[in-house]
Amino acid sequence: MNEIAADEDLLPVRVAGKRAVTPDLCLFELVSEDGGELPEFDAGAHIAVRTPGGGMRQFSLCNDPAERDRYELGIKAERDGRGGSAGMVDTVEEGDRLLIEPPANDFPLAPAKKYLFIAGGIGITPILSMIRRIVREGEASFRLVYCTRSRQDTPFLDVLAEPGIAEFVTLHHDGGDPERVFDFWDLFETPDSSEVYCCGPTPMMEEIRGVSGHWPQSAIHFEEFHSGVEAVREDDRAFVVVHAGSGERYEVGAGQTILEALREQGVNLRSSCESGTCGTCRTKLVSGTPDHRDLVLMDEEKSDYVMVCVSRASSDELVLDW
Repeated sequence: MNEIAADEDLLPVRVAGKRAVTPDLCLFELVSEDGGELPEFDAGAHIAVRTPGGGMRQFSLCNDPAERDRYELGIKAERDGRGGSAGMVDTVEEGDRLLIEPPANDFPLAPAKKYLFIAGGIGITPILSMIRRIVREGEASFRLVYCTRSRQDTPFLDVLAEPGIAEFVTLHHDGGDPERVFDFWDLFETPDSSEVYCCGPTPMMEEIRGVSGHWPQSAIHFEEFHSGVEAVREDDRAFVVVHAGSGERYEVGAGQTILEALREQGVNLRSSCESGTCGTCRTKLVSGTPDHRDLVLMDEEKSDYVMVCVSRASSDELVLDW
């Protein structure tokens, strides 16, 4: 069996706390296994966590970046997803050991004197870290518009009600009715000096892109939790991955990714985002016809590599070398 020790660069942490925030969302507090300080992070950062099913999933840090003794993650169980978030919410308990990657930040907070934050649902998590930093430093102003389906489905109401935060927060509940969505035009009609940060579901992001077209685009920042890549589709079929070095054959089912299939059969390849966006799982392609579904590979690379977290095969076999 050919294996790569994928955990050697991961940081062991312990779950020091877990509490339900809404029916499907839990707040996790992670601390260093040795009791020391955790790697530093800045507002907007995320970590990748090895979930109970073995996959790596990225979750935003929502606590104040000044807190080096812990990481806080707000994780919603996506019941129609690939199982990573649901596994965290349903099976991970206080005292459990987890493996994580050090923080990374694709949504950094730019220096400014004025911020406009727009969040939808679980999209509040990176923005919460930003607000906590701004309140602590006391050198900038902000406004938050936070849209959810109902008050019951709104996490972190206790934090958003704190003095110094509550007076700058607008909560909007639409009940799932498209006719009751928040009207953002008044916020964007006249451009100002605000840096705008938006994180939430795709329709909200598209709305903000539409109403902010006359603003300086360098001032509009988005964080999307879903890459839009379809790793598994209804018309997918099973195929075989062959390891070039050993000749061992691995069946990849119609409803699973190459990475998931290899992991089930004892082969652990390096991965991080598992959404076709980071490049960590880039694997040498020897022969076969791949069905590229990632957002990473350049056209000139597609004959030599495949991203095994999302891409598949158009041929019956793919020969890969790892």
